[in-house]
Amino acid sequence: MKSITINGSKRESVGKKATKALRNAGQVPCVLYGVEGDPLHFAAEEISFKDLVYTPDVHTVKIKLKDGKSFDAILQDIQFHPVNDAILHIDFYQIFDDKPITMEIPVHTEGVARGVKNGGVLRYNLRRLKVRGLPGDLPDYIVADVSKLKIGQKLYVTGVASEDYVIQHPDNTVICQVRTSRNIVALDDDEDEDEVAPDEVPATETDDVAAVKEGEDN
Repeated sequence: MKSITINGSKRESVGKKATKALRNAGQVPCVLYGVEGDPLHFAAEEISFKDLVYTPDVHTVKIKLKDGKSFDAILQDIQFHPVNDAILHIDFYQIFDDKPITMEIPVHTEGVARGVKNGGVLRYNLRRLKVRGLPGDLPDYIVADVSKLKIGQKLYVTGVASEDYVIQHPDNTVICQVRTSRNIVALDDDEDEDEVAPDEVPATETDDVAAVKEGEDN
């Protein structure tokens, strides 16, 4: 997974006046949790977070302080101004190479679904998956091959499983599916027989109408 470096300085005062002064100077107050002892309070230029916050991708973070100390971390929480969307505060959590972490990784689809070629529509239920693994084993994104999906079929999280990480969703969780539309075309002779065959649904699947509706709303 890619890493972004944030250069900052330790905060000596964490009161409201000091925090306001930081923001007025274009700095973002931050807290790093998971360090030995008390949480570490620091600040960094707001522009430093552009490639970390305003992107669909995920990154680990290398926090470098002026005193020479550095920490590997992940973004844990962020607060925005309710009117102008300026960054008000960011929480980070320190990570270690030998300790697993949980992150939400974006899903990138690959290929064109057979059902889409026949006039169906690909609907997404999840754009990100929560996975757990060692920092060095987590990918920038998870590839979901949809090329074999026919009309009425779904891609479950089991279809993108990997030995590098553990997916933190039930096996019957749907990533995407091909729905019917008004533009269905005639199928080739070799596809007629199995195009409308039911999904190979995991044994644990329950009624997922709510999940489907959520995917359509997105």
